[in-house]
Amino acid sequence: MTLPQCVIGIRNMSFSYGGAPVLEDVSLQVAAGEFLGIVGPNAGGKSTLLKLILGRLDPQSGEIVVLGKRPREATRRLGYVPQHPGFPGDFPITVEQVVLLGCLGRRSRPGWLGALTPDVIGKADRQATRRALEEVEAADLADRRIGSLSGGQLQRALLARALVSEPTIMILDEPTANIDLRLESDIFDLLKQLNARMTILLVSHDVDFICGYVTRVACINRTLVCHRTDAIDGRVIRDLYGEQVRMVAHRH
Repeated sequence: MTLPQCVIGIRNMSFSYGGAPVLEDVSLQVAAGEFLGIVGPNAGGKSTLLKLILGRLDPQSGEIVVLGKRPREATRRLGYVPQHPGFPGDFPITVEQVVLLGCLGRRSRPGWLGALTPDVIGKADRQATRRALEEVEAADLADRRIGSLSGGQLQRALLARALVSEPTIMILDEPTANIDLRLESDIFDLLKQLNARMTILLVSHDVDFICGYVTRVACINRTLVCHRTDAIDGRVIRDLYGEQVRMVAHRH
């Protein structure tokens, strides 16, 4: 598979913060429709890799192509769900307004405030917001303040914000880090459904759990190696995280 044939193509890419190398000679090809899990230890380069794909950072060497373009030119076709919402919990904003912010990715607007100003919110934006909330089963939360939500409810709101721009690729950074196992299963079942129409990249620490959903696992610890899910075993985990890591089986 050549880079132009991938929805994401990375070849011999390296990145460092100052003199400290974070990623070295990383290559990765992601096909349309894949559900790719990204795992690795803390400070192994997972979040940096996402920032490079999103166009928020530029590699020092190598090549990265997203949807046939430079990453910054493809951002309107990417949906992103961060690990943290990016605003304080007491920020006076409703769930509907949070999702409307995602409409900034649908067309040009006069800044983020435009997504919240009634006279510039179009009917299409409100309809798209309603559809996104319904798809993540959070329509009943539309009028709730964002700070009043539980961890699982917040993740659904952030997922709706990413969906409202109708992305081709969805990128999620540990979306289930602060929710319990039952809600984690619900979120992953929803992502599996979304995978029918979009490519998904997801960072997680729970290797055993995501192997039941993803098509491949990219193991990253400065360098990157991809494995099929059936090839993930104790040796792979030890090589990635070190000798002290134990695999824990989840029962659904």
